[in-house]
Amino acid sequence: MKRLSQLGVPIGIVMIIVMLVVPLPAAFLDFLLALNITAAVLVLMVAMFVKRPLDFTAFPAVLLVLTLFRLALNVSATRLVLLDGYAGKVIDTFGHFVVGGQLVVGIIIFVILLVIQFVVITNGAGRVAEVGARFTLDAMPGKQMAIDADLNSGLITEDQARQRRADVHAEADFYGSMDGASKFVKGDAIAAVVITLVNLIGGFAIGMAQKGMEFGEAAQTYSLLSIGDGLVSQIPALLLSVATGLIVTRGAGDADMGSDILRQIGANQMPLRIAAGAAFVMCLIPGLPKVPFLLVGGLMLLFSSRVPTEAPEPEVVAPVDELPPADTPERLVAEMQVDPLGLELSPDIIDLVDVRAGGDLLDRVKALRRKVATDVGIVVPPVRTRDNLELPPRTYAITLFGVEVARGEAPPASVMAIGDMLHNLPGTPTVEPVFGLQAKWIPAEMRYEAEISGATVVDRASVITTHLSEVVSANSARLLGREDVRMLTDVVKRTHPVVIEELTPAALSLGEVQRVLQALLEEKVPVRDLVRIFEALSLRAGTSKDLDALVESARQALGGAIVAPYLQNGDAHVISLDPQLEHRMLEVMRPTDAGAVLALDPELGQHVLVQLQRLSRQAEESDQRPILVCAPQIRAALSRMVRPTLDRLPVISYSEMLGSGQVLSLGTVQGLGANV
Repeated sequence: MKRLSQLGVPIGIVMIIVMLVVPLPAAFLDFLLALNITAAVLVLMVAMFVKRPLDFTAFPAVLLVLTLFRLALNVSATRLVLLDGYAGKVIDTFGHFVVGGQLVVGIIIFVILLVIQFVVITNGAGRVAEVGARFTLDAMPGKQMAIDADLNSGLITEDQARQRRADVHAEADFYGSMDGASKFVKGDAIAAVVITLVNLIGGFAIGMAQKGMEFGEAAQTYSLLSIGDGLVSQIPALLLSVATGLIVTRGAGDADMGSDILRQIGANQMPLRIAAGAAFVMCLIPGLPKVPFLLVGGLMLLFSSRVPTEAPEPEVVAPVDELPPADTPERLVAEMQVDPLGLELSPDIIDLVDVRAGGDLLDRVKALRRKVATDVGIVVPPVRTRDNLELPPRTYAITLFGVEVARGEAPPASVMAIGDMLHNLPGTPTVEPVFGLQAKWIPAEMRYEAEISGATVVDRASVITTHLSEVVSANSARLLGREDVRMLTDVVKRTHPVVIEELTPAALSLGEVQRVLQALLEEKVPVRDLVRIFEALSLRAGTSKDLDALVESARQALGGAIVAPYLQNGDAHVISLDPQLEHRMLEVMRPTDAGAVLALDPELGQHVLVQLQRLSRQAEESDQRPILVCAPQIRAALSRMVRPTLDRLPVISYSEMLGSGQVLSLGTVQGLGANV
């Protein structure tokens, strides 16, 4: 069966080519004409029942094959008409019965069908296909960026993003093919006119010159056959033109076209009743027949009575007995609790969380929690989203343990355009909240113009989700509570019970494990590989419970996983310290309760930070990700010194760089008095 499906179409195309040169008997031509009309009806029905154009991506090729098939039938029919004066019962019936044997009537019907197909349907479908192809190709960059934004915010997975990108490319290819396929339909209509004229003129010449017919007899015989052939060809051609128009004007929906049309037209009672009233009013016009308008108005009124009216959604009220009285200790304690993570919205942007208004912010926040768990290795507490009447209009705020830590804007009916060429776009200038890029809030209807100008367009929900993701990433250590550590150890215990038995409570308490994990998170080190982290901690805790020592042992266990995110094509771009400066730092390192610190002279410390800022900026301008490397003994203290100023610069020890591929030097930080 598979082999037959692979060879069926190629063999059919070869047979169509053969039909152009090999005469066919009239009986076989009747069969092929019936097949042509039935195939056109089938294609039209498929076009009506698909839910979106991409469900019928083979349509351009089907259109080309059927057009070629119909032209081959025209050639075969013309050959029989001119040679024998007879081309089968199908053409004879269309020439005599369908048009009543009247030549003038047949010509008029043929011309009307040709005008409908060529002037109305074909031109309209061709224009829609051309515009659709242009808009689809122009919108591809914006769609790709939207997919990347959804992927980065955690709303979709890698597989879903890959499928969406494939759909975008398939859509562009489909509309490009449809733009070309519509030209086949137009060319077919022109060919039908030419073939019919050739049949008429050739029939007159053959009938009068070769067969000795009178002019009237030749005109009656060959003209009716030519018109019959034209009608037999134009009916399937018209069906395919209608199918082309349906495909290129079809929007994506959840049902077939018939269901969508009936549901959308009958979604409201009022338009149906007004139309029924208009039909009844037409009965008052003198001279018009009243029965048809009364019948149509009655059907409209009957149909409107069957349209269900939208009932208001019942308000969900919690049972009184489930809510403790307002003055009980339990209720007061519940109100006193502080949410670890919160998102507050001003009243005018509540539509972001209203599902009925198309808001999907809550779904994106849920997806963000999954993404953080996958990337970082911790379970972010639920984000409590609520409105705040005290916030200024179009403002949102992100809170951490009840304290506002970030704020931004999300104007209603707007999208954020990010780029350099924004001066021609109307809107309010702003700054992208995560990376500090110049941006502008523009009306949502200007999205396409912004994408054409080269700007990256991000919707409001993506802006808030990305901002929330940055806040969570920067405060992941604070969000990791004692209960979260207990939950993580319980999860590891199910698969590696020995590791947990050796670690806690025998070697370290949950509080000490929490401090180590928080220290790793503060330095942007994911804690997904808990098994190796816990194994390293249990070994190190036997000799020392110093925080820095425990953290360094965990980092050693993670190895290349710490360096991997900063590699570019397998290369590490590093900033190193002068050996004398490293020795000086080792001498001034002092232990504290929060870990070791560097007690450098203020002038020397400022000098080191200035050099690090300069080298980091140069690397970032060259699209490189710098890494500061140093001796393992001073790594933790140096990280505490650098982090407040250069939060994005990772501090990694020499031992952690082993096996990281090629190391490329970006520069060396010198001490005071050295040649920089």
